Amino acid sequence: MSASKLSSDQLDKMPGHWVLAKMGKRVLRPGGRKLTEKMLDSLNIQSDDRVVEFAPGLGFTAQLTLQHQPAFYTAIERDETAAQKVRGYLTGDRQKCVVASAENTGLATGSATVVYGEAMLSMQSPQQKQKIVSEAARLLETGGRYGIHELCIEIDHLDAGKREEIRRAIAQDIHHGTWPLTATEWQALLASQGFTTQTHATVPMQLLEPQRVIEDEGIAGAIRFGWNLINHPTAIQRVLSMRQIFHKYQDYLKGIMLVGVKS
Repeated sequence: MSASKLSSDQLDKMPGHWVLAKMGKRVLRPGGRKLTEKMLDSLNIQSDDRVVEFAPGLGFTAQLTLQHQPAFYTAIERDETAAQKVRGYLTGDRQKCVVASAENTGLATGSATVVYGEAMLSMQSPQQKQKIVSEAARLLETGGRYGIHELCIEIDHLDAGKREEIRRAIAQDIHHGTWPLTATEWQALLASQGFTTQTHATVPMQLLEPQRVIEDEGIAGAIRFGWNLINHPTAIQRVLSMRQIFHKYQDYLKGIMLVGVKS
């Protein structure tokens, strides 16, 4: 559905990341384009790699990956409608999109050399996080690389009450559950499934700051995003509310990228 056809009621009830997408924002990762590019640099995708991407969404990272011309690329999408959009930018029989969940892909054990996913684990419960990372480990051959790009709590020893306050505030505002971890906890999650962290990096969580929007979308994309918001008052309210929450907790939130190697 195009932005022009969305009703105020639809925009009010829609999860925050989909509001941004419907308004024309393509980069929806906590650390923006630069952290995604850093993750891909660390994954070092080559022409003989067999790549699996969990939840490619709008396909921004997928298209960067395909520029490396891996031997095989497989996207995992839970929703058939989303899968059809993904298939729109895939070509040939070595690029495909499978309708399945990230915790149960149905792909063969050891069939991948690279697996990655972005902005999806943060929205999963602790139990689901374990299942998804376990599935990544199952898919990868020994020495395979697993990349994630997620939301991060900046302070390792943050009071449990404050963490719950942040989690609830974000979840209430974006209309979707969220369970971000600290950098230490993200590394521990990967280690629990046999991954040794090879590299990690963090950047401020500035997804909706004007400068970040321009960096991520380009000037033309930023103007298009702003124009769509102007024509949808409910969307403006949702986006300003999300930005306010991110501002309120800016001292605690970052985007994080990690790449682990399967032992």
